[in-house]
Amino acid sequence: MHMWEIGFWGAFFGTVALMLTASLAAYVRSRERVALTAALSSLVSALFVAAFLGGLPLADPDHESRLLAHVAIVAAAVLGLMLWAELGLMRNPAAARRARMQMAALGAATMAASWLLDPWQALAFGSAVAVVVGCGGLFMTLRSTWIGDRLAWNGVLAVAFMLVTLIGLTWIALDRDGVPWQVHPVSALGGMAYLAALASMMWRRYSYLIELREVLVQGPSYDPITRMRSNAETGNMVGMAFFRQQQDPDRPVGVIAVSIGNFFALEQLHGRAAVNHALFVCASRLRRCVPADVEMGRLSEDGFLLVTRNASDFQRLVQLGRTVAQRLSRPVALSTSTAASDLEAGKAQWAAQVGVGLIATTARSRPSAVVAMARDMSRTAWSYSSRVAWHDLASGQIAELRATETA
Repeated sequence: MHMWEIGFWGAFFGTVALMLTASLAAYVRSRERVALTAALSSLVSALFVAAFLGGLPLADPDHESRLLAHVAIVAAAVLGLMLWAELGLMRNPAAARRARMQMAALGAATMAASWLLDPWQALAFGSAVAVVVGCGGLFMTLRSTWIGDRLAWNGVLAVAFMLVTLIGLTWIALDRDGVPWQVHPVSALGGMAYLAALASMMWRRYSYLIELREVLVQGPSYDPITRMRSNAETGNMVGMAFFRQQQDPDRPVGVIAVSIGNFFALEQLHGRAAVNHALFVCASRLRRCVPADVEMGRLSEDGFLLVTRNASDFQRLVQLGRTVAQRLSRPVALSTSTAASDLEAGKAQWAAQVGVGLIATTARSRPSAVVAMARDMSRTAWSYSSRVAWHDLASGQIAELRATETA
């Protein structure tokens, strides 16, 4: 290969590595089905491309052509089944079982038929079968869009780009020396676009399932705006944390209250839709910066509460409070209309007036009193330049925690 061909295909395998990394992150966050789907899609695509680019350790061209025919059929069958699953066509166990059996029978029959041909013809035949399966997938995705599944448009794009890559790689495998140079970049770009469209489809499908799972787990206590615990459930969260502290008094409970001081002004200027958008953004930023061992919930209409059941390392709690204040204070463009066409066109520039109050306690205090104190501290922090207040146990006073200070 020339250097530019290596560059395009290197970008493709870099996209595969990125998808594998994302699948690992999904697995760590207990999204096993998301991780499995993303990892399997990227690995099958990478192995398919590597084989058709000549990566098989076979010196005999005839043997290579035979094996490539089988690779094309197997890859098409696996990716076809995964596409049908993404479209929701295999939710019924009986239908899923029939689809797997039919695809396996088709694969076995076509692989057996390929042995009746010479190696070059077998490769062309196997690739043609893969193209037919891809066209069938394209028809299924178009049918899904016709009946109203908007996510299926991602599947249409994914299958279309996959067919471009499949045809290009087949051309490369059949005529390695005479293939035009343009086939390599077009095929590589098609493969990257296929992975991007598939990743987008999976994320949009499973983000809905993730939110549905939270609704099923938390029920009426789930707050759909922030996707956190509601006010009532936050009280239960705090009570449980202090109950467990009584069983292990040496592990203090850390409480961080976050208050936003300018929601009322925002509503008066731009309406309730802008306030809901601001709440959504603040909650999203919190989820991205808060460690997994810290529980979160809403606190009244203008704040959030973070609770950790082990605040032995108070410096970690301090750093978390600073991070929260910095992240939530970043400006954002908010939507002022609920119209679908205006959701991504932010018209109101806004920055949250954040106040953070943090406290770690091992005392036998009432949970409600500790939460009320943390909330008062967070509102006091509105007047501080660092926007972070903490309870100084030595002096018994509320003090500002400056950016360069340690508690």
